[in-house]
Amino acid sequence: MKKTEFQQFKNKSLPELQKDLADYREKLRGLKFDLAQGKVKNVKEIKKIKKTIARILTIIRTTN
Repeated sequence: MKKTEFQQFKNKSLPELQKDLADYREKLRGLKFDLAQGKVKNVKEIKKIKKTIARILTIIRTTN
């Protein structure tokens, strides 16, 4: 994730962050199913999505 992408998350409102969080969690869920079935070619994508979820959660916690 680039610094500009992180800044975009910081500038979003709480409902937008929660929507993004739900989207990333759904994407991670799908990738995990695909991994179990052997369909995933890029395993690093799972790691990137996990880090993005952690960053969003950190932003949500610091804004409260």
